[in-house]
Amino acid sequence: MDLVRIVARASRPYAGYITVVMVLQLITTLATLYLPDLNAQIIDEGVANADVPYIWRVGAVMLAVAFVQVIAAVAAVWFASRTAMGVGRDIRSDVYSRVSSFSAEDLSYFGTPTLVTRGTNDVQQVQMAYLLFLNFMVAAPIMAIGGIIMAVRQDPGMSWLVALAVAVLAVVVGVLIAVLMPLFKSMQGKLDAINGVLREQIAGIRVVRAFGREDHELSRFTEANEDITRVSLNIGRIFVMLFPVIMLILNLATAAVLWFGGHRVDQGLVQVGSLTAFMQYLMQILMAVMMGTFMAMMLPRAIVCARRIAELLSHAPAIRAPEQELRPAAREGVVEFRDVSYTYPGADEPVLRNITFTAHPGTTTAIIGSTGAGKTTLVSLIPRLHAATSGQVCVDGTDVTAMSRADIVDRVSMVPQKAYLFSGTVATNLRMGNPGATDEQLWEALRIAQATFVDSLDMPISQGGTNVSGGQRQRLCIARMLVAQPKVYLFDDSFSALDAITDERVREAMKAATRDATVIVVAQRVASISGADQILVMEADEIVARGTHEELLATSTTYQEIVDSQQEVDA
Repeated sequence: MDLVRIVARASRPYAGYITVVMVLQLITTLATLYLPDLNAQIIDEGVANADVPYIWRVGAVMLAVAFVQVIAAVAAVWFASRTAMGVGRDIRSDVYSRVSSFSAEDLSYFGTPTLVTRGTNDVQQVQMAYLLFLNFMVAAPIMAIGGIIMAVRQDPGMSWLVALAVAVLAVVVGVLIAVLMPLFKSMQGKLDAINGVLREQIAGIRVVRAFGREDHELSRFTEANEDITRVSLNIGRIFVMLFPVIMLILNLATAAVLWFGGHRVDQGLVQVGSLTAFMQYLMQILMAVMMGTFMAMMLPRAIVCARRIAELLSHAPAIRAPEQELRPAAREGVVEFRDVSYTYPGADEPVLRNITFTAHPGTTTAIIGSTGAGKTTLVSLIPRLHAATSGQVCVDGTDVTAMSRADIVDRVSMVPQKAYLFSGTVATNLRMGNPGATDEQLWEALRIAQATFVDSLDMPISQGGTNVSGGQRQRLCIARMLVAQPKVYLFDDSFSALDAITDERVREAMKAATRDATVIVVAQRVASISGADQILVMEADEIVARGTHEELLATSTTYQEIVDSQQEVDA
C-alpha cells in the first residue's frame, strides 16, 4: 500500500521515538486496564466490609497508577507529535526535491495546481493520519483485547454483550470506510480544480480586467467552489450521523449491562464491584473501537493522498542526471547543434528537425522566424530545459546530456521569454546567478542593462515582479544574467518590451561585457539583429537559411519577406 510504503520510508530516522511512543502507550493502556479492577476491589472488599484502611490503601494505589497513566499519556502524545511532524516535513521535502528535478515536460504532465496540492494538503492529510496512528496503534488493540479478557474475567456470563457491541461497531466502521473512500478521492480532485482556477485568476487578473471578464471568472470560481462544497457537505453529513450512532451503541450497551447485570447481582452470580468493573471494561472496549473509528475517518483520505504523493515520487523525470558525468576540458562557450531534432511528448510531428550549426565565443548568433517555428524550443535545448529527441547539443565539445547541472549553469545562462522575478529585493534577485557578487558588480550589471530606475539595491520586488513594468522586469533579468558571468548568453526574445532606443543602448553596453562570450539571441525585430555575425532563419521546424544580414537579403526569400513586412509596419 502506498500509504504504508511512504510513511515507513520516512519513519526510519525516527525509530527511537516510535519505540518510546509504543512503550509509553503500553504503560498508559495497562494502567487504564488496571484501574477498574482496583475499583472493583474497593467496592467488593473495602466498602462491602467497611474496611476503611483497605479503602485508603487501594485508593492510594489507584492514585499512583492514575498519576503514572497521565504522565505516560502526555509523554506519548509529545513524542508522537514530534515524530509525525518530522515525517511530514521529510515527505514534503521529498516532494519538493522531486518536483525541483522535473523538466518542463514533467511539469506540464502534472500541472501546477495539483503539484501545489500534493506538496501541501496531501502531505498534511498523511501527516495527520500518521499522528492518529501513533497515538492509537498500541492503545487501541491492547485496550480492546485486554478489555475483553478483563471483562470476561469479571463475569463470563455476559461476554455475549461484548461480542454484540463490538460487532455492531465494526459494521458501522466498515460501512463508513466504504462510503468515504470515493468521496475523499473526489474531494482531492475538486481541491486541485479550485486551486487551479484560483491560481489562474490571480496570475491573470490584468487580462481578466482588461477584457471585462470578471463575471465570467466569478462564475468559474463559484462552480468550482460549489463542487468542493457539495462533496464536503456529503462527507460532513456522514460524520454528523456517525457520532450519534456510536453514542447510541455505547448507551445501549451500558443499559444492557445494567439490565442483565442487575438480574445476575440479584441472583448472587456476580458482585456489585465486578459488575461496575465489567461496565467500565465494556466502555474501554468500545472506546478502543472508537479509536479505530477515528482512524477509519482519516484513512480513506490519507490513502487517496498517499497514492497521489506516490505517483509523484515514482514519476521518472523526462530529463535525468547522467549516470557518468563528463566535464568539458575548457570553459570557452562553444555551442554546437549536431543534426538535432525534438518532438514534444504526445506530438505527431517534431517541432525541430535536423538542426545543425555552431556558435563560437566572441560572436553573436541570432535566430529569427515566424511564430511557432521552434525558436524558443531550440535555445531551451542548450541549458537542457528539454532533451533532444535525436542528435547532440554540445557545449565546449561535450553533450549537455552528459554534463552535470552545475557545469551547465556555470557556462550557460538564459533570459527566458517570460521575465520572472522573485519576491525580495533587487540585490537578492541579481545574486541568484552569483551569490558572491559584490555591490559594485550588481551596479555595473544594472548600468549595462539600462536599469536606471533602480535607486537602491534594497528596492523591494514583489512575487513575479508585479510592482515593476514589463520593460523593467526584462532589464532586471538581463542584469541578473550579466551578474552570473556565463560563457554562453541566451536571450529568448528578451528585448521585446523595450523601446527601440533602450534596446539599442542595452545591446551597445553589452558588447564589452559579452566580448569573449557566445551570444545567442532569439528576436522578432530585424533591426535589432542586423549586426549579428550569424543569423539563422527558421521556418516550419527547420533552418531554411543562414548568413549575415547582407547575405540573407541577397539569398533568402523568407528573410526578405520578414524584412519587407517589418518595413511596411514601420512605414
